[in-house]
Amino acid sequence: MSDQEAADDQLLTVRDLCKTFRVPGARRGKAELRALDGINLDLARGETLGLVGESGCGKSTLARTLMMLERPDSGTVSFDGTDPFGLKGKELLKFRRRVQMVFQDPYASLNSRMTAGDIIAEPWRTHRTLHPVKHDRDTRVRGLLDLVGLGAKAMNKYPAEFSGGQRQRIGIARALALNPDVIICDEPVSALDLSVQAQVLNLLNDLQQQLQISYVFISHDLSVVRHVADRVAVMYLGRIVETGPTEAVFDRPNHPYTAALMSAAPKLDAAQRGERILLKGEVPSPLNPPSGCRFRTRCQHATDVCAGERPPVAIDLQVPDHAAECYHPLLADQSALSRSA
Repeated sequence: MSDQEAADDQLLTVRDLCKTFRVPGARRGKAELRALDGINLDLARGETLGLVGESGCGKSTLARTLMMLERPDSGTVSFDGTDPFGLKGKELLKFRRRVQMVFQDPYASLNSRMTAGDIIAEPWRTHRTLHPVKHDRDTRVRGLLDLVGLGAKAMNKYPAEFSGGQRQRIGIARALALNPDVIICDEPVSALDLSVQAQVLNLLNDLQQQLQISYVFISHDLSVVRHVADRVAVMYLGRIVETGPTEAVFDRPNHPYTAALMSAAPKLDAAQRGERILLKGEVPSPLNPPSGCRFRTRCQHATDVCAGERPPVAIDLQVPDHAAECYHPLLADQSALSRSA
């Protein structure tokens, strides 16, 4: 693929995205929490990007920003060549159709007083130009219910009449109602039984194949991410510390934090089980993160240089799309790029 073709294939591009929240301080009037600190990521058409990291690292804040529920302090977001934060009025309303979300809790995310059909059709109350005729809306709802494997008979049932997996299918149908280009999946299977998880994940994969939807898949379950994601981004304290194709990140982690995560993931094959990497110390407070490399206070490879400037980007020469922010990357076959390069 040429550089121009690769650029044309990119649906979402994020560069140097920052988001800071002001929170009450213990001894000061205000304290700042930098939830996102220079985020860079790309999402291609029809691709699944897995987003992993410990609780509190900024995954949900990034999702909310991409949904335009939060406005960034700085940085750029380009969606199909357009800055969504520069849109207003009808153009903004039209854009909001293109990015939808599937939530973590299938019990809390559905209105218990609405039928499945009403829940799926609810977005059309705002986007009135889509299916303005009731007959067309009912036909589309039945089609979406069939698409997610529930069938038209579920249309007049209430959420209490469905299992957790069936409720999540309703949530997926609701996300599909506006024909989005991107669906942000925020821990979409963590509240489900293992057998049901597999069914929902297979459904998401089938929908992607049929509709060419792109997913941002947020999860703490590494086995799920490895199963569904084409590429992975690893977050730590508001920064993305490593990105790359899924197999490269899982099999050849370049950042010490990623290596620690992968060592903690359960493996059925005993031959694949390496030595568990135990991190020292606690996760630093996001109100007062370490200077330089955010991970240095817990890293066994850290040296004095790690406390200086933000680390350079180390590129895996075997997989050029595989990069990590680190002064002491783990792979030997690599080149380093300064952040200003």
